[in-house]
Amino acid sequence: MKNFASLNEIHESIKSGSVSCQSIVNYYLNRIDKHKDLNVYVEVFAEEALLRAKNIDEKIFAGTAGRLAGMVVAIKDNLCFKGHRLSAASKILEGFESLYSATVVERLLKEDAIIIGRVNCDEFAMGSANETSYYGAVKNPKNPKKVSGGSSGGSAAAVAADLCQVALGSDTGGSIRQPAAFCGVVGLKPTYSRVSRYGLIAYASSFDQIGPITKSIEDAALVTEIISGKDPNDSTSSSVKVEPFNIVLPSEKKKITYLKEYLESPGLDPEIKEKFLDLISELKAQGHVVEEQTFSYLDVIVPSYYVLTTAEASSNLARFDGVHFGYRSSNAKDLESTYKLSRTEGFGEEVKRRIMLGTFVLSSGYYDAYYTKAQRVRRLIQDRTTALLKDYDFILMPTTPTTAFDIGVKNEDPTVAYLEDIYTVHANLAGTPAISLPLWVSSKNMPIGVQLMGAAFKEAELLNFSKLLMLSRN
Repeated sequence: MKNFASLNEIHESIKSGSVSCQSIVNYYLNRIDKHKDLNVYVEVFAEEALLRAKNIDEKIFAGTAGRLAGMVVAIKDNLCFKGHRLSAASKILEGFESLYSATVVERLLKEDAIIIGRVNCDEFAMGSANETSYYGAVKNPKNPKKVSGGSSGGSAAAVAADLCQVALGSDTGGSIRQPAAFCGVVGLKPTYSRVSRYGLIAYASSFDQIGPITKSIEDAALVTEIISGKDPNDSTSSSVKVEPFNIVLPSEKKKITYLKEYLESPGLDPEIKEKFLDLISELKAQGHVVEEQTFSYLDVIVPSYYVLTTAEASSNLARFDGVHFGYRSSNAKDLESTYKLSRTEGFGEEVKRRIMLGTFVLSSGYYDAYYTKAQRVRRLIQDRTTALLKDYDFILMPTTPTTAFDIGVKNEDPTVAYLEDIYTVHANLAGTPAISLPLWVSSKNMPIGVQLMGAAFKEAELLNFSKLLMLSRN
């Protein structure tokens, strides 16, 4: 069986009788077993997936199947799936089983998607390399010595290695787009509030957003359309109507900007910069307006992001205390030691670092100096981004400053790892949709992604132009 490029190809093969949902699931199960060394899956739902595939085959025969029939999906290990274990790749949630399903999971199942398993990620989605996981690092399918990116590294690697057709990830500061760029696949972060966060283990609630990692723009569009929309279980979900995300190549030329400071960043790999500048020249030659603009907040964009997200993490992760559920230290002797030891032993180093940072910036005497100031910076970033997107259709930028780096090389200094998010946190601070597209391959044969950001709730336009960019590279 071949590597299907899109759900459309799967549907055509099912119609021709050359494959069935059961044979597709067996294909992926065999590949998952063959590529265990990549450390992608935390748990595989083999029997359940095969049984569901059989039922969907019957629905296809009866003509009652949903729009995602034949699509095999992996879900990040921070999304709830009723009756299944869930750990956010952390020891603190050892043995925990979800009592309900996330809204996105319910919506996929309603359209007859087949969920094949949960995939590895950085612990509580905190990381840019998938190295903070309790289960160990996910290896990059393009080069197993390299990281897959984070925090949705398992999701990106699963799609890139053809261990599923589509994977769901979550994006707090680039956690869908950065691993998508490292692994050479498509990664979309929708507008904040476009997709319900109900059933997602929270990292930073005003930043988190669920989105798809796919092989094609068409699959990204379809999955995003299905999981989007108002949810009564999430009061922050938007009531903006979700129009069909049918991919239609734009007929008119677009007005695009790129940011001067982003290209002048000393951390940007010269090869990525060269390819980015070549793309600008190509777009201009095609008749698009491409202009440089300034963005004076580059130096504060990562610090403000980490002040705000660690503050929210400090609050959100207080519920994991060794009392209500999950891991409880066997050395605890009373209530106080239960809290202290369970959290000390249950959380990994990076999660503890971020909790302590967040508690510090929220503490008396430092709240105004750090948290309040970071909120003001966030507003400035939002206002500047909104102004740019009133004048331009899209903002174009690199997804990452480098290609995937070697496993283990950035563990010693966390601030170096945090700078991996320099181009992706912008969209999370602004709340706008952004997509990473696998347009190039480096001289060392590693994927390079380009990032496109659009105005809020303009995912359809973003996806249509993304398709145009992808076609121009083929």
